Amino acid sequence: MPAMADETLFQLLHTQVVAAAYGAGRGSGDEGLRAGLTVLEGMGFRVGQGLAERLPRGAPAFREELDTIKFLCRDLWGAVFGKQTDNLRTNHQGTYILQDNNFSFLTQMAWGQQYLEEAPKFLAFTCGLLRGTLSSLGIESSVTASVTSLPACKFQVVIQKA
Repeated sequence: MPAMADETLFQLLHTQVVAAAYGAGRGSGDEGLRAGLTVLEGMGFRVGQGLAERLPRGAPAFREELDTIKFLCRDLWGAVFGKQTDNLRTNHQGTYILQDNNFSFLTQMAWGQQYLEEAPKFLAFTCGLLRGTLSSLGIESSVTASVTSLPACKFQVVIQKA
């Protein structure tokens, strides 16, 4: 199947998963939003764990934390979204910002700024994906996402020091 079809199917599947996470039985208002985000983040975490087991086959263990984050930006992002992240920034103290200027899960929303408040629903899975991948590689972290202008977004990865 061509890459374009794979990408479209993945986006449609993600949209349906988001809709199901906010479907019946999840509550309404802030409670329903939190429940949906938790479900999506948990799904992403498990997918991230599975991908981490498959992607770095034969690769040597990452020596530095930064090498692991670069792996996320190049290899993981490439495998999942068909491109690398657009930017990586760090404070060299365990905080990393991964930026995607044309995030595929947000491109359908790009035509209306009124949808900005809906964006977190479409980022929770990816936050879990990053956290699950890192966890499988031996790094505990917290991951949050932010959007100021659609379809660009930033994922903040904060490494939990032992």
